[in-house]
Formats: sequence, structure tokens, C-alpha cells
Amino acid sequence: MGFEPDTPGTHEGGRLRPLALVGVLALTPLLFFGGPDWIAAYLSTSVWNLGHIALFALITLALHPWRWLRGVRLWLAVTVAALVVGLAIEAVQSQLGREADGQDLLRNLIGVWLVLAWRPLLASHRIGRVKPPMLILAAISALLLVFELGKTGVATAQQLELDRLLPRLYDFSHTDPSPFWQGRLASSPDHGAADSPSLRIELGTERFSGVSLNRLPADWRRFDTLSVSLFNPGSEPLPLTLRINDLKHERGDNAYADRYNTSLLLQPGPNRFELPLSEVAGAPRQRAMDMARIHRVMLFAVNLPEPRVVYLQDLRLRAMTRD
Repeated sequence: MGFEPDTPGTHEGGRLRPLALVGVLALTPLLFFGGPDWIAAYLSTSVWNLGHIALFALITLALHPWRWLRGVRLWLAVTVAALVVGLAIEAVQSQLGREADGQDLLRNLIGVWLVLAWRPLLASHRIGRVKPPMLILAAISALLLVFELGKTGVATAQQLELDRLLPRLYDFSHTDPSPFWQGRLASSPDHGAADSPSLRIELGTERFSGVSLNRLPADWRRFDTLSVSLFNPGSEPLPLTLRINDLKHERGDNAYADRYNTSLLLQPGPNRFELPLSEVAGAPRQRAMDMARIHRVMLFAVNLPEPRVVYLQDLRLRAMTRD
């Protein structure tokens, strides 16, 4: 029992096979060469990932598996084949220094399912001739595609926000900092600056304990100073380290002398530090920091004798000609 009607229009898709084959030949090398690496911007990675959907849709169109199978057997066979091929691709990528991503397997399947589900609908002259199971599968595949496109839309919105955020490095009005920060922290109404929430940072007793701002405006060239405002609710001073990496350091060997590190001693209560960006630019021992491609800002403590809490109130760049 098949899902799809046998209509004359079913065979019209053969005209697309040469174009689909050209697309497969063009996209397949990109699975193994080029593309964003593990520290690439979220938006470029998200857009690149959509290529898995396009490639496996084109492969399905080029192979025309419905010439040999129909109905449930067609769906099962093509799904299993896509999983096997996807696993093989991920294995080869891991040997070539590319990071394997299990979600790519789902994207491969979305491309396959879109073609299997929508081909009968587009080929049929009357929607009433398409059986209900095929309509359901078409709806599911479309929803999965919308979900993947939605993730790219979110990444685009975040990138646009970063582009217009300067001179601030983070918008403290966010209730969820996790898309931008890594570590044990949360938005808090306590000890905020100018009626703005703060970020409550929990520090543990492990060797290094802190947070990392991984998504931030990258081009600092128009500014002279990094301003950091923190509140120490404890009764004792709290030593912290502030670290800044540019993109070249992230892709390097993580050498201490190739990044910016400075010590901050937080007295009880509010603390504000004004750090000259000239010192940041000159921090790497054998080169200049790339101030157009700042990639990460970290705040952490080292070997604390007991857990502590600190509140980050503000993080922004300043220029001599502006406030």
C-alpha cells in the first residue's frame, strides 16, 4: 500500500535530475573542505548548516528512488540510507579536523523527507488524489524545515543586535544571558546600575571559576577604554582576573603570552575599573591584538577558599570624545 498517487505528473520531475546532479557535485566537496570552524560566528554556522538540507534534497532528486520503491518501503529505505551516509560523512569529517555534529543527521533527513513528501503533492493534478498520510508527512517535513529556518532567524536577530549594541558589550535587559554567556550566572534585580538588572555570577572553589562572554561586538577600534562595573556583596576583598582573547588567539595554542590578562581586586561594595585598550592591543608578546576581531571576554577567580558571589553591573567601551 503506497502513500502517493501514480500520476503522469510524477515523471515530470525527471527534468530536474540534471540540475540536481550539478547541485550535488557542487555542494558535496563543502562537506569536507571549507566552511565555518568551531569558533565561527553563530549566524555563519547556522546558515552553513542549512546546506545539509539542500544537499540531501538534491541527492534524493538526482537518484529518483521512487523508480524502484513506493510507499512505506520507499520511506524506510531512503531514511536508513540517509542515516548511513550521514554517519559516514560525520566519521570522515572527524578525521579531517572538522567537528562532528549529530544534528546534521536530522538536517540530512529533513532534506530527504521534504522531497519524498512534497513531490507527490506537486506532481498531483488534484490535492484530493493525495492520501492523508502523505499530507501529514508533508506537513511534518515542512514544520521541521521551518524550525531550522527559525534557528537561522534567531541567529540573524542576535547578530543584528550585536552590530548595534556598541558601545555596550552586553544588554543587561536580557532575562536569559545563556545565548551570550557561559558559566554560572543569571539576570538579577539586585545591585543593578541605573535601574538596570545586573548579572549575578556564582564563583566556586575549583581552580578556575568564572564566566565567559562569547557573543559580543568584535570591532573595538573606535574606542579607548574598557569600563567594567562590579559589585562585591561580601565583607572581604575579592580577587578576579579579566581575560580578553581575539580570534587569532582562539585559533592558536592558547599561550598565556598571546592574550590580555589583568588582575582586578574588588573591594566590598561597588567597584569600577577603567582599562586602557592600548594595553589590550599591546598585550600579546609577539604580535598586536586584533582589535577588530575581539572574540571573548572572561571574568574568573582562581583557587577561592570558599564560594563567592559577585554582580556584574556594566560592561562597555568608551572613547575619549564621548561619555
